[in-house]
Formats: sequence, C-alpha cells, structure tokens
Amino acid sequence: MNKAQLASEIAKRAKLSKAKAWETLNATFDTIKTTLKKGQKVSLVGFGSFVVRNRKARMGRNPKTGETIQIKARRVPAFSAGSEFKSLLK
Repeated sequence: MNKAQLASEIAKRAKLSKAKAWETLNATFDTIKTTLKKGQKVSLVGFGSFVVRNRKARMGRNPKTGETIQIKARRVPAFSAGSEFKSLLK
C-alpha cells in the first residue's frame, strides 16, 4: 500500500473527503517528523513507537574502489512495533 492508497482508505473508513484524508495524513507524518527531529519519542499505544537512534561512527568500504572510508556518526529514525500489533501478525 502506498500513501495515496492509504489516504483513500482513511477517507473511506472515516467518511472524509479524499482532500481531508490527505491533509490529515500529511499532518500526522509532519508531526511525527517534527517530534523526532526534536529528539522526542512518538508512542502510539497498540501500534508502536517511533524513536531516534544514534549510530556510532564506523569504518566502511567503498564498494566501487574497495578503499576504506570513515562513516560519520548520525541520528536515524527507527520504529518498534507494539505487542498488540505484533500479535496481530502471528
């Protein structure tokens, strides 16, 4: 399912116009991104949590040349599924 299909499904289930569903979906994604950018966690009970994890600097290899390179430390988004969501997929 892509974003357009998700917006259509939200519109159908919530009895909203497609435009309102798109607006709601985009607002949700923007809010999650903004919250993570601040370094805060987003917990959706019964679904899961979005968090920011710190990756340490490490050595890597350029696959084209084989030369060793230094990969900088960085922050990356991560999702951890909640137990209710996990049990749904069993």
